[in-house]
Amino acid sequence: MTSTDTTLDEARGSAGLARPGDLAAALRTPEARRDPYPFYARMRRESPVHRSAEGIWYLTRYADVEAALGDLRLSNDRDRMTRAYGAVGGDLKAFSRITDRLGRVMTNTDPPDHARLRKLANRAFTARRVEALRDGIQRIVDRLVDEALAAGPAMDLIEAVASPLPLSVVCELFGIPPEDRPQVKTWFRRFGRMSEDIGKSEAAIQQYEEYLARLVRRRRADPGDDLISALVATQAQDDRLTDSELLSTCFVLITAGDETTTHLIGNSTLALLRHPDQLARLRADPTLIRTAVDELARYDTPTQAIVRVVAQDVEIGGRTLREGELVYLFLAATNRDPERFEDPDRLDLSRPGNRHLSFGNGPHFCLGGPLAKLQAEVAVGTLVRRLPQLGLADEAAGGAALEWRPNPLQRRLSALPLTY
Repeated sequence: MTSTDTTLDEARGSAGLARPGDLAAALRTPEARRDPYPFYARMRRESPVHRSAEGIWYLTRYADVEAALGDLRLSNDRDRMTRAYGAVGGDLKAFSRITDRLGRVMTNTDPPDHARLRKLANRAFTARRVEALRDGIQRIVDRLVDEALAAGPAMDLIEAVASPLPLSVVCELFGIPPEDRPQVKTWFRRFGRMSEDIGKSEAAIQQYEEYLARLVRRRRADPGDDLISALVATQAQDDRLTDSELLSTCFVLITAGDETTTHLIGNSTLALLRHPDQLARLRADPTLIRTAVDELARYDTPTQAIVRVVAQDVEIGGRTLREGELVYLFLAATNRDPERFEDPDRLDLSRPGNRHLSFGNGPHFCLGGPLAKLQAEVAVGTLVRRLPQLGLADEAAGGAALEWRPNPLQRRLSALPLTY
């Protein structure tokens, strides 16, 4: 969870980029919150391996980030991350408490532990199991759209479809009983607001962990056809997965894709409505949806950056990153790098060779990426098919009323008002 809602200061300062030292701070301005891509372009040109005033490194070129994602000198280890956040101080020091308490899972370990934990999770989280969810996801999306249509001539896409969908899917996948889902939703929302109240987030994590521990105990006694039961069975076959690791793996697998999927759907829908030519292409040829979702993920990915910590001094772009320093890998900046993508600021739903980095790369490639893309395929495809008059509500059409969450590592709308 090192990339989820990392605590940073609210947007500050002016948008002026007169000096290279201003580049990192500029990403926290209201202008960059509305559209960070011109800021990334300038950083790639002027300071692609940039050290902020806080001592955090910003990488924005595709080649550098792709290499960094597979470089073991840039660590994802929980203990290193906790120390690095603590050393930065300020709000980030408080965030170090969260990294310390989450336990060791595949998202915060390095090889060889990472490979062991990932292999065990892969046995349960198979491609076949994900694809088998398609019909169920379609039923959930149809129900959510039906409810939105019955409620009136307009909807907030985030609240009506994009937010409840991944929670419903993950609860089905992991066998979370229907009566427990409202409380799980409350915990999830508190996780996603760490920067607003870290104390409430810590309390929610504690309560959620206790709930999962009870669920794991029930699955040991009475297994079902769900992922928690599959992970429990995997542990029984391979005792290298400890009870603590099993619980932490359940935690991260259930939690990690929730907001990312929500905002992949939201950002994708907004991009299509702002590019009516591409929306028309998708309406005319619904079979484009798979390549369309990859292109939409490239064009405006919810996870703008992920975090690493330097485990061993490394030189990148002629600059030396020292042990213990934090590194932000800006996936969104790489996805608009003209050295990798032709005409990168253009949305092209049939873009060839689209090797974007929206879900990472290398050993930490997002395990839930295929499930997130499947949900986006079904949700966006259904909206395009069922709502031929879909458009931005008047207050959102100009863009000024759209509120983006104040975290430069994430690109997430608070709401997306639509008419149909």
